[in-house]
Amino acid sequence: MEVFAVGDQVETIDDTIKGSIVAITGSTITIESEEGFLLHFTPAELMKIDGVPKIRVTNYEAALIKKEKEPTRKRPAKPVKSKERNAPRMEVDLHINQLTSSTKGMSNFDILNLQLETAKRQLLFAMDKRIQKVVFIHGVGEGVLKEELYYLFKRYENVSYYDADYQKYGLGATEIYIYQSS
Repeated sequence: MEVFAVGDQVETIDDTIKGSIVAITGSTITIESEEGFLLHFTPAELMKIDGVPKIRVTNYEAALIKKEKEPTRKRPAKPVKSKERNAPRMEVDLHINQLTSSTKGMSNFDILNLQLETAKRQLLFAMDKRIQKVVFIHGVGEGVLKEELYYLFKRYENVSYYDADYQKYGLGATEIYIYQSS
């Protein structure tokens, strides 16, 4: 058990009260707290603190030391969203007003042939440039162009076709996937 004397700096064991001893009467020690209050304790509730130098570290300093000791982490690369990864690379609009400035003097047969020639030329271009996904926008209409496109795509073994994204194109587009050979 510690021996206390008037003037000793003490701290309570169960609380955060600090102060100096101003009076000792029997088994009661009176201390004056740092706030200026006179408080009464037993010797078992107190401990001396003036013999040990105090080192005060603020939370800010502790955070700086922690930061120094932690290894620096690189920010992860921004992941590619699945929609962006699966987005087609090439779109071919086969609407006749996109292919020619005027349809004056053209029959339906001529218009269909122009659309099919454009589709075939773009398909061969995509194969040559190793573009895997192409969307052919043909519109809804009576479905003649769509069926002709399917007939064209069936000629190639490395091409599979299916309806394009409904939310983006509706029913008027077909997406193809070109399998690349090594």
